[in-house]
Amino acid sequence: MKKIAFVAVTAAFALAACGETTDASEDAIADTVEVPADDAMEGAPEPAMDDEAMTDEDVDSAMDEGEAMAEEAGDAAQATVDDALSAAQAAQDTMEDAAE
Repeated sequence: MKKIAFVAVTAAFALAACGETTDASEDAIADTVEVPADDAMEGAPEPAMDDEAMTDEDVDSAMDEGEAMAEEAGDAAQATVDDALSAAQAAQDTMEDAAE
């Protein structure tokens, strides 16, 4: 019972220590976030379009190919496991027949 009381008191102190909350939105106002960011980007060149970048269709196609390969690999792995289990069962049956 003393242990439970000790844990309860410790938990109460821990929760009391966490009582203060701060709101990040008060610190993140335009004057302290956006203006310095705009000033830092002043004079930086505009982003350039990458002609070799993948289009959305290319990304979707690559994802579909990757998913298909992953499914095939999963099916092959499952077949290998099934074969191994069948072989193990056959070996177990052979051992039981030899023991009789």
